[in-house]
Amino acid sequence: MTLVSVVIPVYENAGVLPDLLDRLRDVADRTPAVAFEFVFVDDGSGDDSFAILKERGGRDPRVRALRLSRNFGSNAAVLAGLTYARGECVAVMTADLQDPPELIPEMIELWRGGAEVVLAARRSRSDPLASRMFAALFNRLFRRFVFSDFPPGGFDFVLVGRRVADLLARMAERNSYIYGQVMWAGFERRVLYYDRGPRASGSSRWTLAKKLKYFIDAFTAFSYLPVRAASLLGVLLAVAGFGYAAVVVVWHFAGRIKEPGFAALMVALLIVSGVQLVVIGVMGEYLWRVLEESRRRPAFVVDQTSNVEQPIVARAD
Repeated sequence: MTLVSVVIPVYENAGVLPDLLDRLRDVADRTPAVAFEFVFVDDGSGDDSFAILKERGGRDPRVRALRLSRNFGSNAAVLAGLTYARGECVAVMTADLQDPPELIPEMIELWRGGAEVVLAARRSRSDPLASRMFAALFNRLFRRFVFSDFPPGGFDFVLVGRRVADLLARMAERNSYIYGQVMWAGFERRVLYYDRGPRASGSSRWTLAKKLKYFIDAFTAFSYLPVRAASLLGVLLAVAGFGYAAVVVVWHFAGRIKEPGFAALMVALLIVSGVQLVVIGVMGEYLWRVLEESRRRPAFVVDQTSNVEQPIVARAD
């Protein structure tokens, strides 16, 4: 019998976990030819999320839970779940029930049909306007400058075969975008479109700061565009500066400049200094990520477990 793992990162989702667990159990009951395990990764929640998972795991051995020692971020939580998942294929979904678990059987059938990667892509989404606008901007830029076949509405609900899950787990990248890694890995893909519903309860924990880090991580991990744009900006301004200097020299010898131009000098200094800071900042984003990877710290630290054995995939040294 095929074993399917469902990896679910959790961060302060205590209010929705009972409903999610019930719906996952119903999906498993309606798919008798498949064995399921549900791998929940509590990313340092401050509520009762892990207690709920541990209690349910005591009654249902399919519910396996990890609690990380602190909040490492959703990327690390997904990586932890992939590392401990044992299934022949692994589905990754969010815990807020905006992504319906009922899609999993159809995703499994597409995987059985030969797809190593099945993307559940959003056709529409019931999110606040600001969140929809930020997501639309991110998806448009990521599709334009990184992966041209990235789904227009984006995705964070995916099912991958065992070898893809192993590949992602061995990468163990710290400041990356795991769904970008799925696209980068290649393999045969299928896309299943659905309408994303509203949150079952509570509010999103994605603050503006987290969204900006997510945005920067995604582009610095898969595109040289920021560095190339910074370099191009520097070249353009250098050319403009040389041109302006030539004009000043000509005007000086032509007698059109009677006294030093304090305002022009200050404007030039401010523009050049600002551009230098922008370029240094862009380079610093890349260098910081190189430093993080070179330290070889673990991408996550497991504090407690429930119904979990040692992982079958070793992380890269």
